[in-house]
Amino acid sequence: MGFLDLTRRTLVGAIGAVAAGPRVLFASGAAHARDHLLEAEWLATAGVDGGFAPVVVAPDFAATPVGAGAQRLHWVEPSPDGRTAIAVARRPGTTAVLFDRRAGTVLATFEPGEGRVFSGHGRFIDGGRRFLAVEIARADGQGVVTRRVVEADFAVEAEWASAGIGPHDMLPAGGALVVANGGIEPHTPEALGAEVAGASVALLDPESGAVRAVAGLSEDLASLSLRHLTSGADGFTVVAAQDLLADGVARPLLYAVEGEGLRAFDAPDEAWRGLRTYIGSVALDASGAFVAAASPRGNRVALWRRDGRYIGSLPLVDGCGLAPTRQAGQFLATSGLGETVLIATDGEGVGVVARRSGGPRYDNHAVLVA
Repeated sequence: MGFLDLTRRTLVGAIGAVAAGPRVLFASGAAHARDHLLEAEWLATAGVDGGFAPVVVAPDFAATPVGAGAQRLHWVEPSPDGRTAIAVARRPGTTAVLFDRRAGTVLATFEPGEGRVFSGHGRFIDGGRRFLAVEIARADGQGVVTRRVVEADFAVEAEWASAGIGPHDMLPAGGALVVANGGIEPHTPEALGAEVAGASVALLDPESGAVRAVAGLSEDLASLSLRHLTSGADGFTVVAAQDLLADGVARPLLYAVEGEGLRAFDAPDEAWRGLRTYIGSVALDASGAFVAAASPRGNRVALWRRDGRYIGSLPLVDGCGLAPTRQAGQFLATSGLGETVLIATDGEGVGVVARRSGGPRYDNHAVLVA
């Protein structure tokens, strides 16, 4: 564990302790009118002013926080109509924040079901009229996907088992609802000494929640926790992993979800070891031809072709957030040190196109708005 990662985890632990006390929702004090509408190209979440907030990122990489709260916000999901977005807290968090991404105001908050926490991820469906949230039972770690009605104050109209424990990410792709059940979460007390994560990728029926298939890894890869997903317009889906085992073990951390199975991406052993058992986010570019994965533990971003062929990597200290731009072969990357970097590939190499420092402490994810 690098000192930068330790610093962020220590901060998260402190915030988690705050969240375990009297319930703290989201500060409404920042919900004042701005004198101009925000120009959002990307959205993210970040640590700001001793708390956490959604962040609107402009085309010039300038970042504007929206409100502030005590719980660590993780993924932010833009609505299809371009007006709002939802930032979701991750375990042990219990807050999801709906905000106006142009006015920069908080509109509403909602919480998981009784006895559960949010995993940090959720997705709009049905043209933005409904929202799917991933929740985890505190008692036994079982995963639940809740379908909520936006205009009914996010009331739950259906909920389904995620077909595994410790779900983290989830998205609709290829006519199914794809859930990354991470199993035992790495770098927790439960993970100490564990060699089997119990992870899987479940394909659920998007209407009924019925389990269509569950894909797992072979026994020699049982220590991998499958955690983050990305998909393209054609349904091509990739899942990224973290390993329960110690640094220095070279094993694939990126897999394409194909049918009812998983296909490993390729890379030299040195490249896998450079990621230090931890991919914190994954993204497809605008063309769907390239895949980027970031490791804040390994302080680098690595790129592959869609077919799994490794292209290369570049360093980004505490870098984790990844999102496509509107150009093929380009990615935005953000770091916990406030850096925003534009990365490009031609399929043969990887380079930095632009860079800006001085932003907030970005969390794991960024997303391109519609």
